[in-house]
Amino acid sequence: MQSKAQSVEAYLQSLPEDRRQALNAVRSVILKNLDSDYEEGMQYGMIGYYVPHRVYPKGYHCDAKQPLPFAALASQKNHMAIYLMSVYCGCTDQSAAGAHAQWFREAWLNTGKKLNMGKACIRFKKVDDLALEVIGEAIRRVPAATYIEFCEAGLAEAAKQRTARKRA
Repeated sequence: MQSKAQSVEAYLQSLPEDRRQALNAVRSVILKNLDSDYEEGMQYGMIGYYVPHRVYPKGYHCDAKQPLPFAALASQKNHMAIYLMSVYCGCTDQSAAGAHAQWFREAWLNTGKKLNMGKACIRFKKVDDLALEVIGEAIRRVPAATYIEFCEAGLAEAAKQRTARKRA
């Protein structure tokens, strides 16, 4: 569900108290660990954390008018979610992004908590479902400059694969 809220505060105020408290708890962990080159704001109807154009003028490759998304928090119909784009890769290769994604899954599993995850979406019903220390470390491990490198390398690899398919 995308919100029409124009600010993070308005988004949070629109939520039921239990969800507002849960998202605020996760938000606190994110903000405590977030590199200063990222910004917080509304993006795609969610609370977004992104690399602003002043840091990465190219913006998001899918829509260059948008800053490069890094993480997001949302209240969905049947759950809440944190989106961590730095673990989206799901790579099995030994790239830095692949190593980070693998580290994240292993660190989470080592907490004993169940990981309810899609590609980048970690779904939860209550804060106790989350490994907040792992989320904080995942945010801290990827400053904006590193995240830009992950993204640039991923785009270059995708272009290389497209070229190889065309030749085949």
